[in-house]
Amino acid sequence: MGEVEKKAAEDARNFVSKILGDISKSSATKQIVLGASSGWVTGFLAMRVGKTAALALGGGIILLQIANEKGYIKVNWDKVNRNLDKVADKVEEKISGEGPSWMDKVITFAKRNTPFSSGYIGGFLIGMASH
Repeated sequence: MGEVEKKAAEDARNFVSKILGDISKSSATKQIVLGASSGWVTGFLAMRVGKTAALALGGGIILLQIANEKGYIKVNWDKVNRNLDKVADKVEEKISGEGPSWMDKVITFAKRNTPFSSGYIGGFLIGMASH
């Protein structure tokens, strides 16, 4: 990889880190809105899943997350994340024998920013259904 490619890759990593860092400091409502809108755009571009199923699933995910944020239901995300982290670390170590990759970092971000992640998934599915 040349010097220009290394610089471009580093700039891209810094840009993504800045955006993801800013999102994780936002309120849950803002994370849901940002996730839903970016998910909608991605889903609209993909447009491969059945409209009815995607709309129902995406809307359900968003409604569940909103119900969790409003206190109608309670999900112990810390406990879920701790258990998932332990299992993921063990599997990764057994399979590759290496440390976490960039994909592992994305997954960790998604787990720690559940409102954004669920909004993204819901928006993605609704976007796919809106074709």
